[in-house]
Amino acid sequence: MEEFIMNTKIYMGKACLSRLSGLEIKKAYIICDPFMEKSGKAAEIAGLLKETGADSRIFSKVVPDPTIQVVTQGIEEMGAFEPDTVIALGGGSAIDTAKAVCHLYAAMKQEKRPYLAAVPTTSGTGSEVTSFAVISDPQAQAKYPLRDPAMVPNAAFLDPELTATVPPQITADTGMDVLTHALEAYVSTRSGDFTDACAEKAVRMVWKYLEQAVADGGNMEAREHMHNASCLAGVAFNGASLGICHSLAHALGARFHIPHGRSNAILLPHVIAYNAGLEEAGETEALLRYAQIANMLGISAGTEKATVHCLIRQIRNLMKRIGIPEQVTELGVEREEFGQWVEDMAGKALQDNCTATNPRKPELKELEDIYGRLCKGGLG
Repeated sequence: MEEFIMNTKIYMGKACLSRLSGLEIKKAYIICDPFMEKSGKAAEIAGLLKETGADSRIFSKVVPDPTIQVVTQGIEEMGAFEPDTVIALGGGSAIDTAKAVCHLYAAMKQEKRPYLAAVPTTSGTGSEVTSFAVISDPQAQAKYPLRDPAMVPNAAFLDPELTATVPPQITADTGMDVLTHALEAYVSTRSGDFTDACAEKAVRMVWKYLEQAVADGGNMEAREHMHNASCLAGVAFNGASLGICHSLAHALGARFHIPHGRSNAILLPHVIAYNAGLEEAGETEALLRYAQIANMLGISAGTEKATVHCLIRQIRNLMKRIGIPEQVTELGVEREEFGQWVEDMAGKALQDNCTATNPRKPELKELEDIYGRLCKGGLG
């Protein structure tokens, strides 16, 4: 039996935030990062709510790669305010923080979780429609993917205008995260017709609009389509889960503080090659799935393997055009230090929840080998 559940009500397009006033909110706890407060975006939402008679409080201590400490502080301040609604404003870090805070707050109070509305300001994580949240432990230098159906937001507001000022590099990183989400969901062992439909559409939109959004942040057509693609990819992987690209990226990002989307991007070509078995004899189901995606994008060659080789080459070309490097050494990571941590990172990736639905079951050494490919010429 298969199951496809979509619990989030999605509002899309310019000025969709005005629909917040239609929600029955008495007390709203707005969770965001410091920039969202300084820029006035959090105050704008608070102002919208005030017009309806709702009270609000802003928690603006979200940090990149949200930590256990920030989540704990958010729960404490939320307990003092006792809101009926939580509004997550920002990128994946803010939304993941809000999801974790809401979930744990309800568990501690042993009561129903507050209504959760997500307002993404980057086009990347798809966190506004998923049951996932990733929390970091700086002391252990580890990331922990959490998953619980109770963490899925009740509503998502996709206003592309909120992404207009996102810098080109962040647009590129988050856009590659969308592509990775869609591709991993498509080849996941839990994929199905409904998740495939969302993944395919997301891939098409990224392929057409990501480069445009990076080149011209004011291109609102590209911004709107990338925002929707991010959400569609989130729907896809919420149902199908992910794979080792994310497992490897979680460990890499936690150890060397590389942005999540960029970690995924530099790993993606190597993970596709591994999953497709390009160096192995025969044809796997994953190889055929990647070839289907390639054909959908107008990429084809004489054989399925040649087609997937072409897909990888085209992904690398896209990365080059939007300014994403291929090696960790281009990101300020010392080769020797990286090599020292490969075994440890591979061990964490092997235990990551995302590994369970990867189309090919990896051994520790195989994950180490993928990491080794992130250095030019390998690690020797």
